[in-house]
Amino acid sequence: MADVFRLSSFKSLAFSSSSVLTSFASTLNSLQPGLPPNQNLAKRIYPLVSSSSGGGFARLPVTPRKQFVSFKVNATIAETEQPKWWERNAPNMTDIHSTQEFLGALSQAGDRLVIVEFYGTWCASCRALFPKLCRTAEEHPEIVFLKVNFDENKPMCKSLNVKVLPFFHFYRGAYGQLESFSCSLAKFQKIKDAIQLHNTQQYSIGPPKGVGDLSLEAISVPIHKQAGGSS
Repeated sequence: MADVFRLSSFKSLAFSSSSVLTSFASTLNSLQPGLPPNQNLAKRIYPLVSSSSGGGFARLPVTPRKQFVSFKVNATIAETEQPKWWERNAPNMTDIHSTQEFLGALSQAGDRLVIVEFYGTWCASCRALFPKLCRTAEEHPEIVFLKVNFDENKPMCKSLNVKVLPFFHFYRGAYGQLESFSCSLAKFQKIKDAIQLHNTQQYSIGPPKGVGDLSLEAISVPIHKQAGGSS
């Protein structure tokens, strides 16, 4: 009778210890919110059971579960600084940043044909056309190409009646402005035709003319007229 009592008490102790372990595992799992529900520790605690063969107690076999932890590796690729699309100029291209630079470049060009492109860094049509314009400039080293950033020179562009981009002006010495028009990549032949028309050997007489409301007088060398009375 005493043996039965001890066995019963031991079984009760075994199951009581199992309940304590389960309760401890549940508490530990609540302190680790990172573990998914199906991997909590309570499900991996097994109670003691009586053995039918040896008159003792054995623990059920536990198969350890492998946990795979994935790590995300962020590779940082160092980018080398490359020039913006509007900065990749041909040798005979000059960027204009002010009205003074614009008038000075026209004055220094003399009798050479000058093609001025008005562009915007945000203009998709300007970007599409620009590589072909650079190739054309390389094919015509005798022509002066000037580039005017619309956003940097709004007052000057307004005075030159530039309203659509990309926009082109053609100049030559004392002839002043020869032609002006808007042009896209699809109509690039228009630029080639204007070059063929205006890129001829011409010699003008006198200083370069002013451009619209802009004046070259401030930077041009004044011509000294012969002294004499009026006829």
